[in-house]
Amino acid sequence: MILEYHKIDQPENRWTRTPDNLRRDLLRLWERDYRLVALDDFLDRTIRLPRGTTPVIMTFDDSSPGQFRYIERQGEWIIDPDCAVGVLEAFARSHPGFGHAATFYVLPGADPPNRLFNQPTLVTRKLTYLATQGYAIGNHTLWHANLSRYPESVVRSQIATAQEWIQRHVPGYRPRTLALPMGSFPRDLRWAATGGTNGAAYRHDAILMVSGGAALSPYARNFDPYHLPRIQALEGEISGWLTHFERHPNERYVSDGDPSTITVPAGSAARLRQIPGSRVVERP
Repeated sequence: MILEYHKIDQPENRWTRTPDNLRRDLLRLWERDYRLVALDDFLDRTIRLPRGTTPVIMTFDDSSPGQFRYIERQGEWIIDPDCAVGVLEAFARSHPGFGHAATFYVLPGADPPNRLFNQPTLVTRKLTYLATQGYAIGNHTLWHANLSRYPESVVRSQIATAQEWIQRHVPGYRPRTLALPMGSFPRDLRWAATGGTNGAAYRHDAILMVSGGAALSPYARNFDPYHLPRIQALEGEISGWLTHFERHPNERYVSDGDPSTITVPAGSAARLRQIPGSRVVERP
């Protein structure tokens, strides 16, 4: 599951998850033996988890304030315990082994409050923190542009300029993935995958949609990193997919504890792509 969150705030609604419900989501995942993995590790097929656990990926779109907020206490800036980063890190401390990886798809040129978490004087501090503390920064275009509506020049400018703005705060950082605003692909996928404009080049290893359900294993023959589905973090969606995998355990990715071995049910090896250096084992 690649979970897609937007606002972390009050009250709960279509695009908002409350801090307490985010905590509840994490607890439900933990109790069902899910563990956070980085989206980059998923793409690189370096999913290192204990035997019997299942990877889950968290993404946050639109860089709204409740995703990452600093508050001042006794003259020092600290991470707000009710923002997404604060919730993730507190849960990781109290549940060792769960992890706190997440990808934040930011909007460098959006109107407030969605411009880079809405604390202008702390932008560099925040993006640097994400880039160095086990999180990832993803491209979400400059200001949430519907890429299906624009010609090639605008699509490339939206993506390249967003990356340039990120790199002003974190020099040399390369966003590896793009989340499509509104799930809208440009007329030519290649415009979003790789290219550049005005001397700025970008290259994405994956493109994420806004819906579509659970993603295939990166070892699956039909795995397509440029059409990665996500599960929107709504109560019904999360509960529905957790129930689905409880009822259909053979569809759930479960780690065998050995990254160099791909263990699959007997008779299903043909559904895998050939991965150099990996060994496939079929089990009853």
